[in-house]
Amino acid sequence: MDKTKFYTNRKNIVLLTTLCCILWGSAYPSIKIGYSLFNIDNIGSKLVFAGYRFALAGILVLLFEVIITKSKFNFSARQFGQITLLGLTQTALQYIFFYIGLSYTTGVRGSIINGTGTFVSIILAHFIYKNDKLNFNKIMGCIIGFLGVVIVNFNGQSLEGGSFTFKGEGFVMIAAIIFAASAIYGKKITQIQKPSIVTGFQLFIGGVILSILGWILGGSLKGFTLESTLLLIYMALLSSVAFVIWTELLKYNKVGIISVFNFLVPVFGTLLSSIFLGENIFDIKILISLILVCYGIFLVYKVKAQSNK
Repeated sequence: MDKTKFYTNRKNIVLLTTLCCILWGSAYPSIKIGYSLFNIDNIGSKLVFAGYRFALAGILVLLFEVIITKSKFNFSARQFGQITLLGLTQTALQYIFFYIGLSYTTGVRGSIINGTGTFVSIILAHFIYKNDKLNFNKIMGCIIGFLGVVIVNFNGQSLEGGSFTFKGEGFVMIAAIIFAASAIYGKKITQIQKPSIVTGFQLFIGGVILSILGWILGGSLKGFTLESTLLLIYMALLSSVAFVIWTELLKYNKVGIISVFNFLVPVFGTLLSSIFLGENIFDIKILISLILVCYGIFLVYKVKAQSNK
């Protein structure tokens, strides 16, 4: 199979990015449910929970590479250092902010605010790649999309959860920015290394860092039952599958073409949170914000579609 043709086929891009966004969207209610099942009520335990999830995800990816594809791990010291830095940022640092932030806001609000990472990716691509520059439509798309994020917190009265807080919505936004920047860095690394191997190691390294930090802060993970264990396994699987596919797509496509689909994450996060957590998605501010973010992405993707014809 020609991987370049497969990952650059427009239909495959839509299907694969949508799958990734569904999986990532399901992480929002899964995290909240996990806090309840494992009786997690402090920051240390939240980080241990995240660490176990990503370390397990990394192990699953690497086992697949060794057993199924018979891959070998050959890194120079410099390359391993790059992967370690990716694990520190894309997994550890991002999810330190993400997990803490999500615990101080609702799944609906967190999923929408996390969508700002899409616009950060487009702006960063402008400065890094010569063939991915900003123009009027892209700028307007980013402004309109970000306006949707602002409206969801207008007057601090959108949904239950109180006003905008730095520990809550602020941390989720920082996590989105870190993810956007580290994804571009990961694209550079995967030009000379197999994306799935890079993903496996960075998830494992990031997971170990999160676990150690959580233990230092006095955290632990207790309350393992069949239900809670299955949830943890599911979260590891969603991370391993989504990150591997996303990394492959970024390797073979422009950052902007793939990143705009991140808009689907808050959509699926909102819908799945409403289903599994019983959160309200009928607040008029939420509906307006989703429409604005959607239109902003449409403007950006319209430019991408025209440039690819």
